[in-house]
Amino acid sequence: MELVVHTIKGEVTGKMAQLHEAIFGIEPNDHAIYLDAKQYLANQRQGTHKSKEKGEVTGSTKKLKRQKGTGTARAGSIKSPVFVGGGRVFGPKPRDYSFKLNKKLKQLARKSALAYKAKDAQIVILEDFTFDSPKTKLFVTMLNSFNVSGKKNLIVTSNVETNVVLSARNIPGTKVTTANNLNTYEILNANKLFLVESSLKNIEEILA
Repeated sequence: MELVVHTIKGEVTGKMAQLHEAIFGIEPNDHAIYLDAKQYLANQRQGTHKSKEKGEVTGSTKKLKRQKGTGTARAGSIKSPVFVGGGRVFGPKPRDYSFKLNKKLKQLARKSALAYKAKDAQIVILEDFTFDSPKTKLFVTMLNSFNVSGKKNLIVTSNVETNVVLSARNIPGTKVTTANNLNTYEILNANKLFLVESSLKNIEEILA
């Protein structure tokens, strides 16, 4: 599969970029994508939720009323869950939501996500570029040249381009990442995937 290489101004350079068939041309595996996206979202959870149970709330330990003869149910503690201000029954406790997946399965998931993007024509190849200084205006101009302003965009570079990252960080829905940090969820979450030409080699080394 070949795609035209564009400049950041949206112009065609005349060059063609070859997309590796073993990555962008495979039959996507939906279950692998599901597991990898599920792991990514689970790893984002802090797991710090906590509610107080009967033994943790503040309150008197004095028996509220006599055991028998009141005509109502027995009650031994104001901290009982049946009373307002009492402890919660089986409330949430801090926990770790993260779980592990096999490396090969995660690779398959990323390849499947890239294959979907290639199949839906949602990949744009950019020639290598950099900014001399952080300029959000330059980045917005680039997005406007591809008519994707206001949409979710993922720009993949080969190395960390500090000025490019700083230029994009204030633009809602737009993210800059490197080929090494590419993950399934971010690929699928983007409406348009911009791959810098030099990042293709990194992606092939990691996934092919």
